[in-house]
Amino acid sequence: MMKKNFVPAAVIFAVLAASTAVYAQMGPDQSGGQMGHGPGQPMSADQRLQRMTKQLNLSDAQQQQIKPILENEAKQMQALHEDSSLSQADRMSKMQQIRQGTSNQIKPILNADQQQKYEEMRSHQGHGHGGPGQNPPPGQGPPQQ
Repeated sequence: MMKKNFVPAAVIFAVLAASTAVYAQMGPDQSGGQMGHGPGQPMSADQRLQRMTKQLNLSDAQQQQIKPILENEAKQMQALHEDSSLSQADRMSKMQQIRQGTSNQIKPILNADQQQKYEEMRSHQGHGHGGPGQNPPPGQGPPQQ
């Protein structure tokens, strides 16, 4: 009787141990990320603002000015995502326009040092450093100014 129960228990234990080891080896992008968004899910405007605040050392006044810009972008991106009448190419083009418009609104709020860091952040987005909803289409960098 004891041997009968031992084999299934050993198999269950082995599966649990293996799955725990795999999860522990996953990076933050694979396991939901440090900002609390899962794979393929865009960061919220608040999460993006937190990230920008940390990376650019935004003042409270700058945060208050930038937050509605990010919220507006998120609404536009959501509407675009729900619009099934657009082709993939048109959707990507429109996303790029929305991102550029957001960038054009944010840059004047930043000081010169912050603007430089912001551009660096944008240029690294295609390499897995930017949040979803900000990345340029695959194979393309950020729009040139």
